[in-house]
Formats: sequence, structure tokens, C-alpha cells
Amino acid sequence: MEAKPAIMWSCGPLNGTGGAEDQPLCQHLHLVLSAFSLLYLVAGVPVGLGYNALLVLVNLHDQSSMTMPDVYFVNMAVAGLVLSALAPVHLLGPTASGWALWGFGSEAHVTLLVLFNVSSLVTMYSTALLSLDCYIERALPRTYMSSVYNTRHVCGFVWGGALLTSFSSLLFYVCSHVAARIVECSKMRDAQAADAIMVFIGYVVPALAVLYALALISRIRKADTPLDQDAGRPDPSVHRLLVATVCTQFGLWTPHYLTLLGHTLLALRGKPVDRHHLGILLFAKDVARFLAFSSSSVVPLLYRYINRNFPSRLRRLIKKMHCGRQSCSPDQAGVQQVMA
Repeated sequence: MEAKPAIMWSCGPLNGTGGAEDQPLCQHLHLVLSAFSLLYLVAGVPVGLGYNALLVLVNLHDQSSMTMPDVYFVNMAVAGLVLSALAPVHLLGPTASGWALWGFGSEAHVTLLVLFNVSSLVTMYSTALLSLDCYIERALPRTYMSSVYNTRHVCGFVWGGALLTSFSSLLFYVCSHVAARIVECSKMRDAQAADAIMVFIGYVVPALAVLYALALISRIRKADTPLDQDAGRPDPSVHRLLVATVCTQFGLWTPHYLTLLGHTLLALRGKPVDRHHLGILLFAKDVARFLAFSSSSVVPLLYRYINRNFPSRLRRLIKKMHCGRQSCSPDQAGVQQVMA
């Protein structure tokens, strides 16, 4: 069944509710959100694609200097590339409540939704594991439990776990879009069950892990131990980057999971949702989705400006790309400086 595109900046769900006085406010809110969405599509998506690609290229080009946090940020950058590619379809497609510019079949809708869920799970769990590994590296700097080698394998498990988790919710989404002729889907045609799974696994679990890790890190930072004089302890900028990343990711993704939770709770009441509350819920979903997509361009900017090593590594990559096949070794540069 093809989805019918809605009129841009429309307030259709509020019509017929007797809330005519809310129409001007609704129109203004939809107009503002549409303007921010279009601004993000014009500026935020290219920034997200560009900086995430640079983050991946710089780290893969200079793998010998990669640290444990770099591996997690590469993981989040790959998820950010997927989110940036999906942003135009989600923000302007039939999932937008008031300004859908096109429509497509339910199969494509489910596929895009699964890709979005996989990227969100990878982002949240990479943030949670980053905070836990930073605590391990801070408390036991010479155990190599949070080494680059181990972290790469952990990130592989993160992607595999995200795919498996999305597959379980995929069954609910698919069964909610197909007819009742399939017996296996007759008892699980409820998309709210998939939302409940995503809220618990995609938000509650990593949020508890992050809170636990930050509490442990704060206790270590307050304690005056010989580890503070250890030369192997993490760079102070890593702690600032960790706090900024955790606050940004959870701040931008929390509204999305709250709207999923609200949709699930409304469905559990067993009563039909009136058009007024449905319009509010759809508008809240649009705002939450916009904030979630914006994380794909904000986090690489944080990495660029807080990580002290990234600018120099980026310059080395640009210099090597500029030289092309010619020899541009550091020794040659040093010889030219001596001769000058």
C-alpha cells in the first residue's frame, strides 16, 4: 500500500477537534520545524557526511596512532554516515507528519526504519562502552583490557548485536504492515511492542551503563592515587571529549526514545487516541527525529575541536593526498628545512 504524501506545513491531525484556536500556533510550529529541517538538510547533512568521512579516513590511514576512544568514534562515525544518508528520506518522506514531499511502499519504510534503529543502537552502545572503557583505562592503565585490538572486536559485536536486536523488532514492524492472512503474524501485529523493545534495549540499558561508568570515573578523579602520576594515564582531553560526547548523544537521542515510550503507553491504555493528541504526538516525533539526526553532525565536530591530535593527523593526510605519488616523507621535509 502506497503512503499518501501530506501537504507541506499542514495541521491535518488537528482538524475537526474543535481546536480552531490552535491552528495558527500549529502552523507556526510546523513552519519553524520545517525551516530547521530544511536548514539541517542543506548545511547539517553535508557537514555530517564530510566530517564523519574525514574521521574515518584519518583514523584508518594512520591506524598505528589510533587509541581506544578513536575506535569508538570511528564506529559512531560510520553510524553517523548512515544517519546522514537517511536524513533526507526521513525528514521529508512519509514519516514526517506535516510536510511529506513523497511517499513509498511499506517495504521501503520498514527497511529505512530498521537501518535507523541499527544506527541508533550502534551510537548509544558505542557511547556507553566508550565511557566504561575510559573508566577501565583510567583505573588500570597498564592492564591493556581496553586496548585498540580488543575495542575493534567489541565494535564488531556491537554491530552484530544491533542487527540481531533490530531483527526482533523487524518482525513486529513487518507483521504490523501485512494482512492477517499470515497465521504467524496474527498475534504480533503490534508496532508498539517493537517500540518498547527499542526503548529498553536501545536507551535504558546504555543509559544505566553510562551513569555507572561516570559515577566510577568521578570517584577515581576525586581520589589522590599514585595512578595520577602514571605516564600511561589517558590524556585530559579524552575526559572532556567523553563527557561532551555522552551529554550530546543522550541529550539529542532522549526525546526520540521518550516519544517511543509515550506512543507505547498511549497504546497500552486500550483507548483510541483523539486527533488532537495524535497531532501533538506526531509533531513531537518530528522534533525528536530532527534532534536524533542532528547528532550525526554534532559529534564529529566535537571530536574535531576537542581531540588535540586530530588536526595534526588531518594535516598529514591532506599533505599526503596533495603529494600524490610523489615522495613526501617527513625526512625530506626536515632536509628542506635544514637547507633553508
